[in-house]
Parts: sequence; C-alpha cells; structure tokens
Amino acid sequence: MGKAISLFFVLLQGADAWSGVVSPSAAALSNRLGSPPQTALAARVGADDDDAGAGILRSSSRRSFLTHQAASVLAAATVVSNSRPSLAADDDLIDVYFGCGCFWHVQHEFVEAECKILGRSDDEITSRAGYAGGKAGAVGGKVCYHNAQNVADYGKLGHAEVVSMKIPASKFEDFAVEYCKLFDKDGLRPDQFGDRGTEYRNLVGIPGGKSSPLAEKLVKASMATGDKLDFAVGKGDDKDLPKVSFIMDTAKYPAFVAEQYHQFHDGFKLDENYPNSYNSLASKFANEGEDFGTCPNGALGLGIGGL
Repeated sequence: MGKAISLFFVLLQGADAWSGVVSPSAAALSNRLGSPPQTALAARVGADDDDAGAGILRSSSRRSFLTHQAASVLAAATVVSNSRPSLAADDDLIDVYFGCGCFWHVQHEFVEAECKILGRSDDEITSRAGYAGGKAGAVGGKVCYHNAQNVADYGKLGHAEVVSMKIPASKFEDFAVEYCKLFDKDGLRPDQFGDRGTEYRNLVGIPGGKSSPLAEKLVKASMATGDKLDFAVGKGDDKDLPKVSFIMDTAKYPAFVAEQYHQFHDGFKLDENYPNSYNSLASKFANEGEDFGTCPNGALGLGIGGL
C-alpha cells in the first residue's frame, strides 16, 4: 500500500461504520477516481502497544474513503428514522475548527483566509484561538491556558490548541485547503520539532465528524495539496502523531474560546510580527462585549507570550 495514499481510521467502538455494500453511485465515483470500491478496512497496524490500544486501522487509500463516504451519504438518505440531521444549507454558517500546533500562527492564517475566501471585513472575522479535543470538556464552565492556580488547565483536560470559526458549508473545502497548506512537503507542521505533545496535535472539528460529507471534502483538500496527511477518527485525548490529523465531531468535542491575551497574537517566528491592526482586534471585540472568559492569566501570572 502506497504511503502517499494511506489513510488511518480510529474506530469509536465496534465494527467500522463505513464497512458494507457500496451503492452503484458510489461505485461510479470510485471508477472516476481510478480505484475499485472496497467493502471493509484492512488489518490493524500499530508501532507500539499504545498505538494498538488506540485501535488504529488502515484502509487501502483515501480514494477508498471517498467511496465509502459517498455510500454512507446515499444510504443515510434512504433511512429516515435513523438518519443523521442533514448538513446545513450552503448559505448557512457552520462551526468548525482546525488545529496544527501553536494557535497563534494558525489564527492569523485563517483570518487571512476569511478575508480572501469570504471577503470578510475586520468586524466580521470569526476565527478565534481556543481549545478542543479533550474528553473532559470544561470544568466549572472553564477551559484555561496553563496557570499558576491550576484552574481548568487545557492540557490536563486533554484538549489541543485550535482555531474555531463560522463559515458557509459550501466554502469548507476552501478552508480545508488552507489548513493542508500549513503542513510542509512531508506532512509535518511548522513547529513539529518544537511544540510537541497532545496539546499541539493536529485535528479538524466538523459537524458530524467522520459521518459528515465535510469529511470527504477534507480528504479531497488533502489530495489536492500534495496528499501529505493521514486522517484518524478522534476519540478524545488523542496522541500527537506526526502526519496524522484527527477528525472530531464538534457536537461531542466542541471548541472553547481561549483567553483574550491569546487572541490575534504575534507568532513565534521573527517574521510573524503582525501589524497592530491585527493585534488590536482582541481588544476591539472585547470592548464590543465579546466574552473571552474569566480564566486566570498564564502561568506565573504574567499572561505574556502565553507564559
């Protein structure tokens, strides 16, 4: 199986939901993509006991994933009583999030994407630094950056740094392309050898998770930008795996907004000192009444540079 088109899936429980009979329409999609339909996932793989315990499975290719997704969507349309609620209309806004290491640089990239793809003005920007992906959710209504008081520490709650936003469903693939562009030619994020660990893992939150039509668009975006990433179904508190991004269901794993001092922050690199017009958006939105929570400032009580 070629490494460039391999695809990981982590099963939530039991048999894989994508296994089963492929409909004629799904088979036609498979033929257009140049690979035969597949009815089951291949054998388990894992580098160590922890990986094996996570239940990571590999399918034959991302194209196989697209086939199964098409079949799932068609099947869901015929089963009214047990069907998942339909995806929002193209003009409706949906909540999504993307994680790729430190959220400072990622937020800037998605603010730029909102302006470029959607033509949004400063007042309309929805990208917010935040935390997501942990099983514990919030504690006392809070998810916080590391702090001296040890209040609702996002890392201890199993969350990763993300950037959340509200975008039209019809534009999700465009934003997914921007996400995939964050990774280098080998599928590694910019801070892969600096910020490491579960707090910086790669993840994408979409309504419906793996069962959403948006998951298909995410894989297509990856293929269109060099086929650099593998994807796994997030179970919460997931590991930081190089070249793997976890697909999260936003209904089960929502994003929690980060503190004001983390919003619209300069990046780590010397060339990531963004203009004041960008940095000042945090205070602008706060002054207009946006709630960035009541978490303590960062560790040591400074709230400077995320410390």
